[in-house]
Amino acid sequence: MHRGRNAVCGEHHQRALGYLVGLVDEDRAAFAEPVDDEPFLKERMKDALATLKTAGGGKSGYLYELPWYIIIGPPGAGKGTQAKSLAHENGWVQLSTGEVFRDHIRRQTDLGRRVKGYLERGEYVPDDVTVRMVRAKLEDISPSTRVLFDGFPRTVAQAKALDQLSGEMGRHIGGVLLIDAPREELVARLNGRATAEHRADDTPEIIANRLDVYEEQTRPVISYYEDRGLVKRVNGVGSVPEVTARLREAAE
Repeated sequence: MHRGRNAVCGEHHQRALGYLVGLVDEDRAAFAEPVDDEPFLKERMKDALATLKTAGGGKSGYLYELPWYIIIGPPGAGKGTQAKSLAHENGWVQLSTGEVFRDHIRRQTDLGRRVKGYLERGEYVPDDVTVRMVRAKLEDISPSTRVLFDGFPRTVAQAKALDQLSGEMGRHIGGVLLIDAPREELVARLNGRATAEHRADDTPEIIANRLDVYEEQTRPVISYYEDRGLVKRVNGVGSVPEVTARLREAAE
């Protein structure tokens, strides 16, 4: 039986209300005290408005307007630190492929054993392995949550795979934050980190190789997103708070 527009819109409205109630319940569960963080609350309100905007039906359903974001930068740019800060401020989930890789290595999974050798040589993990890990991680994240990708995608093939994943999950890429810094600055930072943290994957030879691999494989990813008008470049030279402030402005 054909249903009228009012009936269909009413159903979508109920779904939207259910979603908003879910947000409130999530916040109550996540915080022992009432949330009094203005940037966080603003971001939740943006999500709520996006939901109501598409409550009458849209290309991919009522969650379609909740975008995913990507933070990109060469090794040593500090994108992991900045991604963590940006995600915390806005109530997003940081999906770091580096952390996912290290978790599999610690647990000595089959994927972890396969990944370990690539990381120790300063090479990129093959696209198919990375995409499988990312897909599995996304399936564990609530659809009412914005995701900030850190360390993914690193190749054009991964970027295209992310497009496919976003389409399957009713999402889209809202923006790409690119942290830029001169190579000599990056080398100095990585050498300092290697000394301080005794990291086996940060020897001078491996550092040079990692930067070369970034230029060869990840620079094309930046072009891929620039062609779609999604990239915002941020100067990565300066103190952590200074770079954080620039990223915050670019993300608005």
